[in-house]
Amino acid sequence: MKSPYQILDRPIITERANILSESKKNPQYVLKVNIDANKIEIKKAIEAAYNVKVATINTVVVKGKLKRQGRYQGHRSDYKKAFVTLEKGQKLELI
Repeated sequence: MKSPYQILDRPIITERANILSESKKNPQYVLKVNIDANKIEIKKAIEAAYNVKVATINTVVVKGKLKRQGRYQGHRSDYKKAFVTLEKGQKLELI
């Protein structure tokens, strides 16, 4: 099995992610994870790394953008985002 830190990359800190995490009814946290990881591996990694109980996980693969520098062009890498919902009463300290 992979280490939790091989699966979890970093938290994604954006306006939308902050709004989701501050929700009173159903807070969600957004993390960048390894693109090869599945939901079960992500759940086990979060529970091991942060000592919390995970209720649900939703994932999405974000396609890399096309970038140009003059006449040269390239692509940013694809990555996977995980939207994590914790059990009632649990809180995740990312920062």
